[in-house]
Amino acid sequence: MHINVKHIFFDLDHTIWDFDRNAEETLNELYHTYSLKQIGLMSADAFIEVYTRNNHALWADYHLGKISKQVLRDTRFSKTFIDLGLSPELIPANFEDDYVNICPTKTNLFPEAYETLAYLSAKYQLHLISNGFKESTEMKIEKTGIGNYFKTIVISECVGCNKPDKAIFEFALRGAGGKKSESIMIGDSIEADVRGAQAFGMKAIYFNPERKQKPDDVEHEIVELKELMNLL
Repeated sequence: MHINVKHIFFDLDHTIWDFDRNAEETLNELYHTYSLKQIGLMSADAFIEVYTRNNHALWADYHLGKISKQVLRDTRFSKTFIDLGLSPELIPANFEDDYVNICPTKTNLFPEAYETLAYLSAKYQLHLISNGFKESTEMKIEKTGIGNYFKTIVISECVGCNKPDKAIFEFALRGAGGKKSESIMIGDSIEADVRGAQAFGMKAIYFNPERKQKPDDVEHEIVELKELMNLL
């Protein structure tokens, strides 16, 4: 890429921290802890699949300000249990709380995340902009030990707005002491990370490990983090 980069802004969930893998580990544990098979949920894999679909859809709405944090947390498991045919009165009361307490302690990152961050942090100033919730985001950073790679960490819940809102990019750029022309955003969300950054006037790279069809308005993409070591 022919760009004078000084500041690199990363998304966290689904970009560095492997959200789906960590969620799958957590849900497999909770499936057995809560003996979900005994109340009619015969397959942990089916439970995880339906949850993942519901959670992704709810997070997309949360990014765009359509729903609140509370609605997201109140809905994702209740909808999943009901979608799988469970009567509402059988839904385990503390399931969401246990998930929220356990999942952020998981430490699976995408391949070569540590190596890539170490390489880039020696050449550039790295920053984090996460739409995640404060407590869980801080726990993920602490448990994985990636905090040392970043000069600044911006969490949407603390700022009061989410990506793709231009205000969070403005806040992050001001905190970094950088210029749009010297900055680039890297993330997995077309709407929140890529189009959000582009609308703000910042370059962006789409992290696309699932190799989804790239929209025409997305200029740059990678499928593995280690590609950044050759790209930047």
